[in-house]
Amino acid sequence: MNKPAARTVKTAAPEKAKAAGNVVDLEMSTGVDSHMGLRLWLRMLTTTNLVQAELRRRLRAEFDTTLPRFDMMAQLERHPEGLKMNELSRRLMVTGGNVTGLTDQLEKEGFVVRDTDPNDRRSFAVRLTARGRESFDRMARAHEQWVVELFGGLPLADKARMHQKLGKLKQHLRERTDS
Repeated sequence: MNKPAARTVKTAAPEKAKAAGNVVDLEMSTGVDSHMGLRLWLRMLTTTNLVQAELRRRLRAEFDTTLPRFDMMAQLERHPEGLKMNELSRRLMVTGGNVTGLTDQLEKEGFVVRDTDPNDRRSFAVRLTARGRESFDRMARAHEQWVVELFGGLPLADKARMHQKLGKLKQHLRERTDS
């Protein structure tokens, strides 16, 4: 006898939660008969969204900044020599227009500068200024503490196991894309 294919069952719960003004949990949109891979993906996505929402809120409240600005400064902090705009766009997985807008804002506030490429005056690298580095260092310390706090409800052994298992999944996905 053939086993029926697993299917996603939509429930009314997400609509009720949305109508009540609650954050909709993506996991609520699947039924118990959904594939475990789909359920796991939605749990990971929901968890990521919850963590990101809290980090966004705290960055705004504590530093009057946004997560995209923080992410861009983090990339630049790792590359003191600076990064070209197209490289920033690739690393941040956003359009060139988004990077230009972020660069314009951060430059206006004195956090980054654009350095012209001596070999190609149409090209330039963006790098953190001393003020930008100091600001980012304060944000990065707070960000790290927030993440540690947000994951504080899990015992160290559980975090280590999850890290190891996600590493296996990451390797599997990379092998699939490399072939």
